[in-house]
Amino acid sequence: MTDPERAWVLHVDLDQFIAAVEVLRRPELAGKPVIVGGRGDPTERAVVSTASYEARAFGVGSGMPLRIAARKVPDAIILPVDAPAYTAVSEEVMATLRAQPGAVVQVLGWDEAFVGVTTDDPEAYARAIQAAVLERTRLHCSVGIGDTLVRAKNATDFGKPRGTFRLTAENWMAVMGEKPTAALWGVGSKISKRLAAHGIRTVADLADADEAVLAGEFGPKMGPWFRQLGRGDGSAVVDDTPWVARGHGRETTFQTDLVDRADIEQAARDLTAQVLEDVAAEGRPVIGVGLKVRYAPFTTKTLVHRIAETFDRDVVLAEILALVAKIEPDRPLRLLGVRAEMAMPDDAREGHTPTRGGW
Repeated sequence: MTDPERAWVLHVDLDQFIAAVEVLRRPELAGKPVIVGGRGDPTERAVVSTASYEARAFGVGSGMPLRIAARKVPDAIILPVDAPAYTAVSEEVMATLRAQPGAVVQVLGWDEAFVGVTTDDPEAYARAIQAAVLERTRLHCSVGIGDTLVRAKNATDFGKPRGTFRLTAENWMAVMGEKPTAALWGVGSKISKRLAAHGIRTVADLADADEAVLAGEFGPKMGPWFRQLGRGDGSAVVDDTPWVARGHGRETTFQTDLVDRADIEQAARDLTAQVLEDVAAEGRPVIGVGLKVRYAPFTTKTLVHRIAETFDRDVVLAEILALVAKIEPDRPLRLLGVRAEMAMPDDAREGHTPTRGGW
């Protein structure tokens, strides 16, 4: 029996996307533990971009140092990241989603998107999406079905792999209530620890939390927003307005720690040159700069500075080098990142927060 026709939000998430693309290119890897990261060399400093389900069974996850992943799965096939290949396949997937009847598509990344649709049978529509994506790309996806963006995004976790799951106001608390707050989209480990300090450990706790307590901890806007997340509430509008980058950044992990100030400055100059090429292609002025530093063994600091609007490359470089001067002297540096924030175009959406591009 179908529902009355109404608006739904579907969250489409490609299963083990990067690993799946690699298996398509190398069918002999099917069923084997595949890890993708860096240049594919576990002796270098790099992290895991993705791992196949077979590798995940050994505890390998995204962001894990590649050398640790290699120790966990000694017989893993470790491959280098091939961003152009993943971008090309992703574009095929998104084109498939846009071709579905009545679909409004909001791209979130290489491997996921929201689809807004009005239908009386969202499960059937989700299965049609899965079949279309599989036919065009030979990739499997999971689809979360919801009445808000938050519920659809969280629903996908229950549909993986290759399935569908529906989360609405009716069953949200029954399904999510006893889950830890970190299970929510938008609540990471750091936020969950801050919530736990106030006795807020589960989704149900967060849904019933005192807004004054949350506002005191996270601010007058973010506090109530976290409570809204706990209830699964929020926008149900899928926005297909093209995403506009607020800035561009580049970073590099040094295979040998840098200590000498001249070496660090040269690395910053090289990264700045790359960032400014990206910025030039946008045709928008720079309004802020940032520096990301990771000291050995693994302490990360971020420095940011707003500047007067400028197109002058020398001014941007000087501002970044001023941040470099604040790096602690004689402390080994294992990673350096440079970022330039740009003015948004006149037609940018007020209050739009991008989901990609930041540190």
